Amino acid sequence: MSAAAPASLVRAASAYYRPAGRFALHFARGKLGGDPFYATVLGKALLSEGCRLLDLGCGQGLLAAWLLAAHAHHAAAQGWPHAWPPPPLLGSYTGVEVNPQEVRRARTAFALDAGIPLQIVHGDIRDVDYGAPDAIVILDVLHYLDRAAQQQVLQRVRRALAPQGRLVMRVGDASAGFGCALSRAVDGTVALLRRRRWIRLQCRPVRDWVELLERLGFAVRRRPLKGRTPFVNVLLTAQAR
Repeated sequence: MSAAAPASLVRAASAYYRPAGRFALHFARGKLGGDPFYATVLGKALLSEGCRLLDLGCGQGLLAAWLLAAHAHHAAAQGWPHAWPPPPLLGSYTGVEVNPQEVRRARTAFALDAGIPLQIVHGDIRDVDYGAPDAIVILDVLHYLDRAAQQQVLQRVRRALAPQGRLVMRVGDASAGFGCALSRAVDGTVALLRRRRWIRLQCRPVRDWVELLERLGFAVRRRPLKGRTPFVNVLLTAQAR
């Protein structure tokens, strides 16, 4: 397991959201400080220096804020964990988000020069142009799509990535019993609040996700994510062959 993220880094990354309002700021603090993905992406060097990153379902752009703040934090020698490698400076960041409120928060947060080419696209991940990224991140998004659309998105991901390109994908494990049921209930409630309708989530056992990715031409590695919640999430890192 990666070391916990420094509180100073959480504060620095969250500070991007001050212009976007109190909700955006406090959500960023809670998510960046409590979700183990963010420590893992840095502690395990899941993204490479200079990569062109596509973040599908980016929300308010937390991953961009996290990586930008990490680079500045490390450069200033502000208590970087000894076990972590230096953070990457991205070549570019493109976030795609369907929720217009999240898009507004992200665009407000990054209205000033971020130091890298950065854009937030308002669109559906099933339809937008993926470009030619070196890495694609999909966190807790695909279960909002039906199974046919899940496969279509992953097919598009594989076509967009060059050989040795990387997909980083977090999914719930439908075979994990109570933890998965709880996660479904929470995600369904969030979708109801955001979209004003109940969405039937389409979850799969993690072995099914791995088999699908392997059929599409990825070499897949599983990484359990153990945080302070009872949710059962698995991080899949998939290398295009």
